[in-house]
Amino acid sequence: MDNGVTAGTLAERPLFFCGIGGSGMLPLAQIAQGFGLPVAGSDRSRDQGRTPDKFAWMEANGFTLFPQDGSGVTSPDQVLIASAAIEDSVPEVARARELGCKRLSRAELLAQMFNAADFSVAVGGTSGKSTVTGMIAWILHEAGYDPTVMNGAVMKNFVSSTNPFASAQIGSRDLFVSEVDESDGSIALYRPTIGVLLNVSLDHKSIEELRVLFGSYIAKAGTAVINLDSPEAAYLVPRAAAKVTFGLKTRTADITVEPDSIDQSELGVRAAVIDNRKREVFPLILPMPGLHNLSNALAAIAAASAAGIGIGHAAYALRSFQGLARRFDVIGTTPSGITVIDDFGHNPEKCAATLRTLKATPGRVIAFFQPHGYGPLRQMGEELAATFARELGPDDITILCDPVYFGGTVDRSVGSERIVALIKVRGGQAEHIADRDACADRIVALAQGGDRIVVMGARDDTLTEFARSILVRLA
Repeated sequence: MDNGVTAGTLAERPLFFCGIGGSGMLPLAQIAQGFGLPVAGSDRSRDQGRTPDKFAWMEANGFTLFPQDGSGVTSPDQVLIASAAIEDSVPEVARARELGCKRLSRAELLAQMFNAADFSVAVGGTSGKSTVTGMIAWILHEAGYDPTVMNGAVMKNFVSSTNPFASAQIGSRDLFVSEVDESDGSIALYRPTIGVLLNVSLDHKSIEELRVLFGSYIAKAGTAVINLDSPEAAYLVPRAAAKVTFGLKTRTADITVEPDSIDQSELGVRAAVIDNRKREVFPLILPMPGLHNLSNALAAIAAASAAGIGIGHAAYALRSFQGLARRFDVIGTTPSGITVIDDFGHNPEKCAATLRTLKATPGRVIAFFQPHGYGPLRQMGEELAATFARELGPDDITILCDPVYFGGTVDRSVGSERIVALIKVRGGQAEHIADRDACADRIVALAQGGDRIVVMGARDDTLTEFARSILVRLA
């Protein structure tokens, strides 16, 4: 299939999204439609009857949906938007190849729209991208700007009755904010006015590969915003043409905090933000718990500063930041004091941040974890096991079901039972229960007043429903 599509020719072609309901595809489809492009698509989840409300909303809002059987790909004028990793056996891919359709990956389409903007802010790093993207978007909005925003999670501040799936915000074509992904190497496609680098740690690629990708990303940014608390990110500072640095622990960073000012609670964090460049101090009241979110706030404030927005204005805007769906998202608390939390944690760093936030306040933790694939489980299994064993105490327990699997030819020889065994070897409490519904039965049986139950995992929209179902049973 030919993928030689330029920004100039794109507007003339209808787009067909394979997997249109996915967390990365849906916001991109929303933006493409908002920019006036004809959009259609298919999704295996729709065919399987999963998340029907989402697909009903899409159809009601002008997205033409087809079964994932190739029937929606009918013309060589169409451009197929599909993950670079999608198998050739998928009917849409096979049909598009037969017709000679152009093909773009999700990242290639996003990069075309992003790079066409007059002013762009990219957010990269292993962890925290979605939260910081949402924070920057909200700061810009509160400052009177109208950004177009591409995010991987629903931004609660932008949710409305007309857009309940606000992982995208359609605004000006000339002000674009987006998280950018290193896992498939596509971060190399972006040329941001401001490029934020949150952290660099093991996820989908080796540290050596990440140094190359993030180093090039920093070098191409007009201004780089870099976290000095991350050793690997700090190592890349010399690659930046211009920079604003931040750090929660690194007191010499441009943007930091007064350590004695940090006040944590279950509801959020307060701190005094210091601008070392001007020797100024500003109060920050962040309605999100966890030191990792305080670091995320510093990243957003630093990015806003690079864009010319005052630190005081940026910090004040974050007082009304409502957070993102599935980012330490409290589903509810029962009368007996059992709290259920829905969280996107799926790699060692994300899981560690969530577990540390939970352990900063009293109460037992029941951590349910659904691995987001067999491949990632092999890649980072030992680090994940070490994370759960290290961050949780002797009274806490980790429960794993089998990894996400929606079909295909992936090697399934290494599963969740290996992680459970490794957690136990390191002294932690863990159980492997293959079936997710059976995991819910076990969690409900274990739960006691004061417990915090956290549902963790990625690439599965039904995890939120799973968390809600546990709360309903407990309540």
